[in-house]
Amino acid sequence: MDFDFSDDQEMLRDSVRKWVAKGYDAERRKRIVQAGGFSREAWRELADLGLTGLFVPEAHGGMGFGPTDAMVVMEELGRGLVLEPYAQGALIAGGVLSACTPQPAIAGWLEKIAGGDALVVLAHQERGARYRLAHVETTAKAAGEGWTLSGAKSVVPAGDQADAFIVPARVSGAVDDPAGIALFLVERRATGVKTRGYGSADGARAAELTLAGAPATLLVPAGGGHAALELAIDIGIAALCAEAVGAMDQLVAVTVEYMNTRKQFGVAIASFQALRHRIADVKMQLELARSMSYFATLKMNEPAAARRRALAQAKYQLGVSMRFVGQQCIQLHGGIGVTDEYIAGHYFKRLTVMELSFGDTLHQLGEVSDRMQDTAGVFA
Repeated sequence: MDFDFSDDQEMLRDSVRKWVAKGYDAERRKRIVQAGGFSREAWRELADLGLTGLFVPEAHGGMGFGPTDAMVVMEELGRGLVLEPYAQGALIAGGVLSACTPQPAIAGWLEKIAGGDALVVLAHQERGARYRLAHVETTAKAAGEGWTLSGAKSVVPAGDQADAFIVPARVSGAVDDPAGIALFLVERRATGVKTRGYGSADGARAAELTLAGAPATLLVPAGGGHAALELAIDIGIAALCAEAVGAMDQLVAVTVEYMNTRKQFGVAIASFQALRHRIADVKMQLELARSMSYFATLKMNEPAAARRRALAQAKYQLGVSMRFVGQQCIQLHGGIGVTDEYIAGHYFKRLTVMELSFGDTLHQLGEVSDRMQDTAGVFA
């Protein structure tokens, strides 16, 4: 199989890498963290590069690109520890809305997303759900020709800065019944919408979202809502896997550079055999993660069952790799690795947050196990 990237994809990678290097250095990132963890100006710069329209069809002002292009972009954003929720606001929102039945309201939002004029994020996590997508307590009720939503969502990326939310809500059935889930779009400034923003452990921004009879636009009716939510989560997992590879790649490079300059007993610590063996193990985990990120991306266009299984496998391996690479690289640095002034600790915090996103490692191991059916091998 040919894993070479096309010339266009390499150009895309180069443009994002140059923006990260020149426009999103450590000093700017630090200022954004101090300002709350989200910069509308940086979001506009991503839009100027055309990136916010990556998954939006050309008919709505986007680029109409696919999963491999998204992987290329996410690797470079991960390398630069970009705080803005690009995967949420461009890939998940663009992918979900593009898959919905065409209607004027959706078309308008797609155009705003493509132009960088609107940030739309997925608000799906609820207290007590424990990563179970079918566990939805937020309720939806018909109100004339529209709908109203009531409930609460947690850890919504940049929730108090977003313009609208994609919200799964229950139309019918028990709390864990997937058949009763529909997807809705709720504007942040609508009546009955409240957000409480806060900084997350990695320096980004999140919020608690409360809905009290908030007006909503139906995106996907019950019956197809759960499948659409699964697609949204899988887009997020594939993007997160690529972002993690970029972050780990850069963290390993920073660690190797440190080992080549830090001296003990008059020689660089990179010459110590025990540490060379340890960094070799780190690089093996990095390459395992990279291959599974590719695997996840290549499976995005598969039927739902095969796609869900592949994404669970990928997220499990990425979780193992992120934890190992992060911990070992910090250990190889010693005390300086956890100081706020040094970049390595920030990579470690971002990797830790990613390991817990879209289902942690133990949850994904259970997902893989549930989907093994009559086979004993993970890849059988």
